[in-house]
Amino acid sequence: ELMTGYTMLRNGGVGNGGQPWVLRWSSRIRLTWLSFTLFVILVFFPLIAHYYLTTIDDADDAGKRIFGPRTGNELCEVKHVQDLCRIRESVSEELLQLEAKRQELNSEIAKLNLKIEACKKSIENAKQDLLQLKNVISQTEHSYKELMAQNQPKLSLPIRLLPDKDDVTFPLPKSNRNCRLHNCFDYSRCPLTSGFPVYVYNSDDYPFGSSLDPLIKQAFEATVRTNVYVTENANIACVYIILVGEMQEPVMPKPTELEQQLHSLPYWRTDGHNHLIINLSRKSETQNFIYNISTGRAMIAQSTFYDAQYRPGFDIVVSPLVHAMSEPNFLEIPPQVPVKRKYLFSFQGEKIESLRSSLQEVRSFEEEIEGNAPADYDDRIITTLKAVQDSKLDFVLVEFTCKNQPKASLPTEWALCGERDDRLELLKLSTFALIITPGDTHLVISAGCAMRLFEALEVGAIPVVLGEQVQLPYNDVIRWNEAALIIPKPRITEVHFLLRSISDNDLLAMRRQGRFLWETYFSTSDNVFSTVLAIIRTRIQIPAAPIREEPAVEIPHRSGKAAGTDPNMADNGDLDLGPVETEPPYASPKYLRNFTLTAMDIYRNWNSAPGPFHLFPYTPFDPVLPSEAKFLGSGTGFRPIGGGAGGSGKEFQAALGGNVPREQFTVVMLTYEREEVLMNSLERLNGLPYLNKVVVVWNSPKLPSEDLLWPDIGVPIMVVRTEKNSLNNRFLPWDEIDTEAILSIDDDAHLRHDEIMFGFRVWREARDRIVGFPGRYHAWDIPHQSWLYNSNYSCELSMVLTGAAFFHKYYAYLYSYVMPQAIRDMVDEYINCEDIAMNFLVSHLTRKPPIKVTSRWTFRCPGCPQALSHDDSHFHERHKCINFFVKVYGYMPLLYTQFRVDSVLFKTRLPHDKTKCFKFI
Repeated sequence: ELMTGYTMLRNGGVGNGGQPWVLRWSSRIRLTWLSFTLFVILVFFPLIAHYYLTTIDDADDAGKRIFGPRTGNELCEVKHVQDLCRIRESVSEELLQLEAKRQELNSEIAKLNLKIEACKKSIENAKQDLLQLKNVISQTEHSYKELMAQNQPKLSLPIRLLPDKDDVTFPLPKSNRNCRLHNCFDYSRCPLTSGFPVYVYNSDDYPFGSSLDPLIKQAFEATVRTNVYVTENANIACVYIILVGEMQEPVMPKPTELEQQLHSLPYWRTDGHNHLIINLSRKSETQNFIYNISTGRAMIAQSTFYDAQYRPGFDIVVSPLVHAMSEPNFLEIPPQVPVKRKYLFSFQGEKIESLRSSLQEVRSFEEEIEGNAPADYDDRIITTLKAVQDSKLDFVLVEFTCKNQPKASLPTEWALCGERDDRLELLKLSTFALIITPGDTHLVISAGCAMRLFEALEVGAIPVVLGEQVQLPYNDVIRWNEAALIIPKPRITEVHFLLRSISDNDLLAMRRQGRFLWETYFSTSDNVFSTVLAIIRTRIQIPAAPIREEPAVEIPHRSGKAAGTDPNMADNGDLDLGPVETEPPYASPKYLRNFTLTAMDIYRNWNSAPGPFHLFPYTPFDPVLPSEAKFLGSGTGFRPIGGGAGGSGKEFQAALGGNVPREQFTVVMLTYEREEVLMNSLERLNGLPYLNKVVVVWNSPKLPSEDLLWPDIGVPIMVVRTEKNSLNNRFLPWDEIDTEAILSIDDDAHLRHDEIMFGFRVWREARDRIVGFPGRYHAWDIPHQSWLYNSNYSCELSMVLTGAAFFHKYYAYLYSYVMPQAIRDMVDEYINCEDIAMNFLVSHLTRKPPIKVTSRWTFRCPGCPQALSHDDSHFHERHKCINFFVKVYGYMPLLYTQFRVDSVLFKTRLPHDKTKCFKFI
């Protein structure tokens, strides 16, 4: 349009005909004006505005300011601006505080850096000191070993020297009657380390073998096959044994024939040294046919001896072999109580002077009249005993004439009357049994007297032997005055007074000792043979062979699960359980006195009351067991007390102390298919001081789960597989047990570590006792006249349950191998009562009650499956067990006690700085 208008203007008119020139000029002016206006607005107006704004605020009157900055108070008059101001002020204050803290922390960091540097220097110095101490300790240990090697050098076993087969250089005694060990026994064949090998001739290889009593020969052969000392190698034998009796009368060989056969034995060696001739008697009329035979230097063991024949300390008086092939029935043996029976004493016998033995026929007149013949007191004895019977002050039964034909006997000997069963019935009614020795004082012992002694001990009648010259069986190793009364015949008038003056306690003790001797040395052929060998072995001072241990068949299992810590078990307060074990488990001090036992303790141990050192089968004459110490053997060490040593509570806490400062114990845990309960119980043993090993007796035929992960508690866990499910497995003497102390514990028993440690310390002070936690007692049921088992709370106890108790490993051998088998069979029948059986055994041996520690009476196992003890029949079975065990032992061996052990300063108020001793709470 602009261009159009311009064209029209130029043409001088409007439209196509031309526009006037005025129009054209006005258009140009309008465009120029517009351009100028725009220029002024864009250039000058900003300059003017800028100038005005910069100069207007310079006025003196502050109130005329329009665009200048206002003061803070003026701005804060606005409400929302005030909030922002407050926030700004608060933030500013916090920033200031943070800055101050930052500076303070920087200062502390600098100080800590300095301390770290100082600690690093101290650690380096401590490492250097520790290294020096280790070097000093190493040097000290090396010096100690050198001193020990100098003062106590290790001894290797000597080389065994065997003499030649035909050794004729052995010095001869003047007479065979003068034979003793020093001049008739060849010690070179029996070194201390030989193990006492014994060679037994086969009697069937010799003509006299056909004359032997079949029962005695069969019993002897059965015993020989099971004896640990018998060897088939005659070249290394220490002693050679030949059985020559009892012989049957019709086919008995002549003395000269028997002597010739003995001298022809392949190892007789001209004089028979180191030989033992055994003549066992099964009947009272056994004759002493060996008297007429030259036996050279051979020892003789039989039941009949004349003084001209018996060589003290060389020959052996043995008991008769009554139960040749049968075990005695303990249930038929009368009980030992009541103490006093119907008759005060009894005697049945008849003296037959007309019988002549083979010995009497060959004795010369000079032998008969040699010396002054003693007075014959038999007439005075008969008169005195009849007077006592007629006085009726006490019930006595004496008969000097047999109703039936008396048994055959030696001259001047009192023959037995009636049958064996009839004699036993009379002895069961007698408190004492009189045994009148033969009138011939040259007859030191006869089979008839030995038979009377055997029967009296069997039924519990206390033997009263009239005649002090008698040599009772095994008299050189048994103290007979503890089980029998040996009275000279001249004191016959005082016998009645003496028997009535003995108290009931002494009577029971003698009867119990007699029963013990009968069970141990008289009752079976195995006991007789083992005792004969033990006497010879002990005389020549050779240690006994170790009793066998039960081999542990381990069940493979996976371990590695880290055992947790039960806060209830680990919280011991201020109690120090003991030093931290920094070395692997070690076996307790073993019994190292094997070769000095016979020289130092033999007679003290033999002749004591029935106790743990008494003579048992498999452990005759000494309790030397593998890895085993005698109860007092490891507690007889001397620890000096001078210079302030001893009595320190701190030392008592920091170490076991006592006479055996280095000792550990083994946990034996019986379980049956309760894996979760078992794992929890094992975890609770984690960190227990002085724990050597854990033996888990897996009593189930079903093996543990293969994926079961066993806890790692810092000591080995041995899982043992058993042949059958039996509670007797709890007390097997496993060969994996290397310690004397055994902690028998159930898999569901909850014991704190401090309780276990306290029980262990107490057991170390009473190693021959059972030391445990739950107590029980027995009671007499008057209406039913029987014994009862009771678990109620009581002021006294007589048993400690072995579900949580310490005992010596020695008792495991006795329980498994020595205790009557009938008791173990009862335990298997009821699957119960094994703890009662162990308490019976220990109380019977020691005549002491168990020891209870702490006030714990029961155990609680939350979430555990129901145990056997919760069954309704549990207590009824235990009642039956107690009464059965009493029948087997013949009396009630359990003893009551009101004694409980606590620490020395238990509940004693002491200042904190004085509290040092072990305080059990």
